[in-house]
Amino acid sequence: MKLFKHIAILFALVLLVLTEVNAQKRKSLNLPEFDRRRFHFGFIIGCNSAHMELRRDGPASPTDSLHVIAVVPQTGFNLGIVSSLSLMENLKLRFVPSLSFAQRNLEYYFKRTDNVWVKEVKPVESTYVEFPLNLKLKSKRLNNFGAYLIGGANYSLDLIADENVDNLNKNRDDIVVKMKKNTISLEVGTGVDFYMEYFKFGIELKMSYTLENTHIQDNTIYSTPIQGLYPRMFLLSFTFEG
Repeated sequence: MKLFKHIAILFALVLLVLTEVNAQKRKSLNLPEFDRRRFHFGFIIGCNSAHMELRRDGPASPTDSLHVIAVVPQTGFNLGIVSSLSLMENLKLRFVPSLSFAQRNLEYYFKRTDNVWVKEVKPVESTYVEFPLNLKLKSKRLNNFGAYLIGGANYSLDLIADENVDNLNKNRDDIVVKMKKNTISLEVGTGVDFYMEYFKFGIELKMSYTLENTHIQDNTIYSTPIQGLYPRMFLLSFTFEG
């Protein structure tokens, strides 16, 4: 998470510098008719930091051995296909079906009767097929540079979610934290476009927030203390559009 905060700050600084530089220089325009086209397509690649908001019950009693549950974000990657429809001069409707690989680790801290702390880690791995539909609000183009805001909704299907696994007859090491396969998230972000000679290159920073609880309660030692898990994802992406 700290890494992505630093990236966001750096992204904002680069955006300010590039805006100033492009505003002061007059350049020959690359792809002068690009934004007048009704449709255009491309692809997107990037990295993500997957997190979850954890809501939990407190210890059941003063003698409860579980004292802390922590969510530790992990880094993954995503790739997809960009399709864009021009609604008006500076407003685009963008559909980007994507494949995202993400992971969050749940760290459980138990205190034994001899006062020794024991940490147990339960990975929550996800392979999402995503179908985000976003509106892209573009700034006026400055030479071969432009900035934009983006927002919308995203339907995700987790291909490897352990929704139907039976944890009751498993050893403690084999128990998994069950998550729903289908989720809907809200997305918001910002980005910059660079009009190159033959294609448009973009850098985008986007945040995804799932509003519903995606945790499935099955009354295991790892599941019972959890009231809800709400996935969050930060994405740094690079787009190539022709």
